[in-house]
Formats: sequence, structure tokens, C-alpha cells
Amino acid sequence: MLDFFTIFSKGGLVLWCFQGVSDSCTGPVNALIRSVLLQERGGNNSFTHEALTLKYKLDNQFELVFVVGFQKILTLTYVDKLIDDVHRLFRDKYRTEIQQQSALSLLNGTFDFQNDFLRLLREAEESSKVRAPTTMKKFEDSEKAKKPVRSMIETRGEKPKEKAKNKKNKGSKKEGFDVPLTASKTAPAEKSVGADNGVELSKEELIRRKREEFIQKHGKAADKSSKSTKSDAPKEKGKKAPRVWALGGCANKEDLDYSAPTTNGAPEVAPPEDINLIRGTGPGGQLQDLDCSSSDDEGAAQNPTKPSAAKGTLGGMFGMLKGLVGSKSLSREDMESVLDKMRDHLIAKNVAADIAVQLCESVANKLEGKVMGTFSTVTSTVKQALQESLVQILQPQRRVDMLRDIMDAQRHQRPYVVTFCGVNGVGKSTNLAKISFWLLENGFSVLIAACDTFRAGAVEQLRTHTRRLSALHPPESHGGRTMVQLFEKGYGKDAAGIAMEAIAFARNQGFDVVLVDTAGRMQDNAPLMTALAKLITVNTPDLVLFVGEALVGNEAVDQLVKFNRALADHSMAQTPRLIDGIVLTKFDTIDDKVGAAISMTYITSKPIVFVGTGQTYCDLRSLNAKAVVAALMKA
Repeated sequence: MLDFFTIFSKGGLVLWCFQGVSDSCTGPVNALIRSVLLQERGGNNSFTHEALTLKYKLDNQFELVFVVGFQKILTLTYVDKLIDDVHRLFRDKYRTEIQQQSALSLLNGTFDFQNDFLRLLREAEESSKVRAPTTMKKFEDSEKAKKPVRSMIETRGEKPKEKAKNKKNKGSKKEGFDVPLTASKTAPAEKSVGADNGVELSKEELIRRKREEFIQKHGKAADKSSKSTKSDAPKEKGKKAPRVWALGGCANKEDLDYSAPTTNGAPEVAPPEDINLIRGTGPGGQLQDLDCSSSDDEGAAQNPTKPSAAKGTLGGMFGMLKGLVGSKSLSREDMESVLDKMRDHLIAKNVAADIAVQLCESVANKLEGKVMGTFSTVTSTVKQALQESLVQILQPQRRVDMLRDIMDAQRHQRPYVVTFCGVNGVGKSTNLAKISFWLLENGFSVLIAACDTFRAGAVEQLRTHTRRLSALHPPESHGGRTMVQLFEKGYGKDAAGIAMEAIAFARNQGFDVVLVDTAGRMQDNAPLMTALAKLITVNTPDLVLFVGEALVGNEAVDQLVKFNRALADHSMAQTPRLIDGIVLTKFDTIDDKVGAAISMTYITSKPIVFVGTGQTYCDLRSLNAKAVVAALMKA
């Protein structure tokens, strides 16, 4: 049973709605728009919201969205067929009203679709019930049952006819020619065969047997002739070129001229492919654009002598005009080759494989059915749509403005608490010190809580950072006020208890910000993940930052998903606190392989708050979405 079915335009106008079990579809549909449609996450046509499963279909030609909702505990096999039938019928029935492309015409239009929808729903439900159950295959239906008993009887001294026929057919196919036999030659053969085996053979079988004997003899003769030709071939005497010894010098002066090597009188040009593979640059040192041409074009370019090369997409004036002028709507077949190259390019740029597939699928859903603009190619259209989707993904749903939130906490006379978490060795302590320096530069006092009571040297590392930061911002420069201080209780203590004491100490001493450093832990370690969930639940920090490396691809997805899942599973609160933002470290070591940023933001919809780009305190940046996408799309 369906909860609802609604049809609305991409501008937000509801054209028609069917209310089933659910009283209102506003909440689930708005969640779908915010989380999927606006965030360019349309790779999967299914979305789960609380107890409902929503399936949707986009009509890019008429800018329509078809959404159906039902309980997620139900398995409705007819939903996909229903949404396709409704989409087809609604589009064909109200084509003129929709093509006017004006909000006023859509508002004034009457879309009486109730009876048609109920008919389609009834047909879809009946079609799912009519499916016949699968039955096992009986012996009477098999090929063996169709063979007569006489064909299975074998006489002594005779091979089975089927095997003999198969061997003959194989031999005849390999050689590829037939030998005609006259009736005068087949007559004695028929007698001899009947005399040897005592079985009369038909005329066709005799011809096949003679053909096989001829092929065998012919093959042996060909082998002998090939061996004789090899042995009779005269060997060339003498050396082809005089031997040049290593220390003997050069015989001619021309051997020393390396300026223009020639081949058959023509200058020989070194192939540039090897240089491009090493340097990654094109002519003039410029980076090449992404080559998204189809495989047919590449084959034509590699084999210019073939006649099919003239039929390439850009092979002539007609092909060029056909590719430029928008005369038809885009289909999946048109975009398939381009999307395949885009997917491989994203994976090469360190984007997780599953996410690269979902991104390309989302772009295909977004462009399918759209009419191409004049003087635009399929490649440029798909590339532009992918760039827009990537920029939209990197732009956060919820903007994290730490400075504004800290000033708001000051008005309430409480410290602003930030907790750092992540796997081992990603740079949590180092980037905590960078963020501390950034906060000190903005005039906020910082208390660093050393809650990594497991790793040897963790407290000493933070103590060194505190001493260096205190030297950069001494109390004398701030009216005798201590700007940065370390709160530590040594090793082997409860991290949640230390964080609670640090927050109480900061409240009493008037510190503006508390930065909580935690021990690195793998996402599969259940006891350590339980301890982290306890620390976050007990102290309720204002911001939970996940620190991840920019070097990882698929591993980043696994880390974020399991960290979020562990925080939700091991939390004692009714509404568990999850990760709020991401700190992306070691960004200076990856050149243009920035795919980890896409992987992390796509899987959690969390913003990248800070980016670490070096080893000094000043090497902290905010994410520039357009710059990251530009680096990602480079060839």
C-alpha cells in the first residue's frame, strides 16, 4: 500500500498529489529535496526518511519530479513499473500545459489525474501477482529425452556417431574448405566400410569420412612442405653491419651527429608520449585538458588508413556540425562513453570507486532527456554538469563559522568546546596546534586538554606546542592574560573525565575555547570507539571534528562511515552526537589528486572546515570548492 504519490515541478509547484495511508507528504518530500536534489546526490533513485522509503524519477525535458512513498518494511516490486507508467502517461496527457514553461499556466492548469492513477496502480498490483512461480525443469523437457534409444546404442569396434560427427565438423571448420567426391569413388568406399564394420553407412556419412581422411593427409603434406621450405632456405653469409667496439671510436663523423637523426632520409621525431607520461604536461608545459572523446574516435585516430576513420565525430564538416548543433535530447547511450571516461578520471584522482560511480549516475539522471544547446558537444555538456555537481557537493549544507559561534558562547559566559577525533597518525595534535594559533591571532584564549592518555609522548608533544604558542603570544602582549595553557593529568587516565575537568577549569578561569585532543583509534576497534562515544556524550562539545588525510581514497569513506556508526551505536543519548565537520590534513602532498575531499563530503554531507597544507602554524586554509574542482578536472 502506497503512502503517497506526488508530481511537482523543479520550481517547487505541486501539480498533482495522491494521499494514501499518510496524512501529509510535505516532510518526506522536503527532506528529499534538501538532501538529494539540491545536493546533486541523484545517483540512486531511492531515499529513506525515517520509516518511509521514497523512490523518485526526474523528467529533465519538462523539469518534473515524480515521487512515490511507502513504508520501508514493505517490499513492493511494482513501484518501479508504476512510476514509469505514471511518468509516461502524465507527460503525454498534459504535454501542452507543461511545455508553456510558465508558473502561471501551471497554477491555472487543471491536472485531473486521479482516475488514471488508480487504474495504473491497479494494473501494476495485478501484474505483480500474475507472475507464474518458477518450476523445475522435467526430464521430458530436456534434450536427452528427445534422443531416440537407437542413437544411444553403441556397437563393438565403432565410435559413437555424435562424437565422430563433432570431430569431423571441427576438422572441416578449421580447414575451411570442402572436397567434392564423385559417385564412382564413393561406391567402393561404401562396400569396404560395410565389410569392415558390418554396418551400412549412408552416402552422407561416407562423404564426411572421405573428407576427413583427405584433410588429414593434406595437413601432413602441408607440414612436411613447410619443414622442407625452412630447411632449404639459404642462410645469408656475412655480417649485416660492421661491429663497433666500445673503445674503438667511431668510424665516421656522421655517427657523432645527434642533432637530426634520420630514418630513410626523413627526419625522425621522438614520440612525445613518454614525456607526457613522466611530466603529465602537454606541449609548452601546459596541462592537458581531459580527453573525453569516445572509443570510436580513438580507434579512428590510431588507424587513419581504415575507411571508418572518415566517419568519426569530428572527421568532417558534417560530423562537426552534427556534434555542435543541438538537434535532439540527450540519452544514456550518448553519454555512456563520456561518463565512463569521467568515472575512470575521478578514480585516478583518488575519488572512491563507489562514489565515482554514483556521481556519474547522478549526472546521467540530471541530463537524460535534456536538449543540448546550440554549439555544445556531449563532452562539454557532461563535463560542465559534473563540475556543477562537484561544487555543490563541496559547499556545505550547514556552514561552520567558529568565530561567530565562539562570540555567541562568550555572551553566555561559557567556553566553546571542540573535540578532535580520527585514526592513528593523521595529524590531530599538529592541526590542533595550528587551529590554536589561528584562534590566538583572532584574540581568543585557548585551553588545550590532553585527553590522549594512551600514546607515548602525546602529552609532551602538546606541552611543546603550548610553549611555542605562548612564546608567540606572551601574556605581556595581552595585558598579563594567559592566552594558551595545557590541561593534562598524565597517562592511563579516563579521557572523558579529563575533558570534563578541563571544561570546568576553562569556565572558572575564563578561557574562550577548549580544544580536546583524543587518542587515535581505528574505526574497527569497538572498545576505543565506545570510549570516544562516551567522551562526546558526557561532555557534549559544541563541535566534533574528524581529522582525515588527503592521501586516502576508498579508506576515507570507510573511516567516516564507521566513525559515525560507532558514535551512533555506542552513544547513551537518545539523539546521538555525530561528526560535525572535517579537517583535511597533508593537502600539500597530493598535488592535484584531491579526490579524498569529494569522498569525505559526499558520504557524510559534512563540510570541510579546515585544510592543512604544511608543517608551520600558518599552514591552515579554508576550503575553496571551485579551486578543488578545477584541480580535480585537470587531465
